[in-house]
Amino acid sequence: MAINVINNLDAYNPILDLGGTQEVTTDNTAAFDNLFNSAIEMYKETDTLQNQAEQAEIDFALGYATSTHDLAIAQQKANISLQYTVKVTNKVLEAYKELMSMQI
Repeated sequence: MAINVINNLDAYNPILDLGGTQEVTTDNTAAFDNLFNSAIEMYKETDTLQNQAEQAEIDFALGYATSTHDLAIAQQKANISLQYTVKVTNKVLEAYKELMSMQI
């Protein structure tokens, strides 16, 4: 299972049209919705990989699975996905804090 990347970052334009046109607001809203939905999917996928790794550990411990390679792969996928999710979350929070500290 591949890790999905947050899509449509190119579609997001943080520079707002100061003219206040409705079209720009709609585009920014759609871009934010896409970004937000991608983030939610990333969290869901990370949770799924964590659950699969946990199930692989249980299966191995109970003797249902004997392949240490499959166990290691499941654990590594979950670990990488979690690290990626944490780094993306930290960058988003960092960007949010920077935006909040800006003076207009």
